[in-house]
Amino acid sequence: MRRIPLVTLVVDDYDEAVRFFTAALGFRLAEDTPRPDGSRWVVVEPDAAHTGTALLLARAKGEAQRARVGDQTGGRVGFFLYTDDFARDHARMADAGVTLLEEPRHEPYGSVAVFQDLYGNRWDLLQPSA
Repeated sequence: MRRIPLVTLVVDDYDEAVRFFTAALGFRLAEDTPRPDGSRWVVVEPDAAHTGTALLLARAKGEAQRARVGDQTGGRVGFFLYTDDFARDHARMADAGVTLLEEPRHEPYGSVAVFQDLYGNRWDLLQPSA
């Protein structure tokens, strides 16, 4: 079996990133382990029953990495958050002040809206059609 358990998201600050992903998006903090070099191994996942890909929140080191914070995919949607209840999660995000870049759309493939994380990376909130 092969899988991709983690995807790195470069962030400015561990604590503000954890707050955003847990409070605004409802993710679960799966791990937050200090490392000997002063960095941390910080993993967030969409929910407690999560069995797919999680995010490794990695604090930027050096100018090259700091320049990529918020622009990891050159302005394209780079992350896709699937949900089983689009209205619930969209309302939660709006209430939490998440930047929603468009009104919800209902396409043949499902309900979708583009939003930004706290650094400006673009995401799709998507409830696939049955």
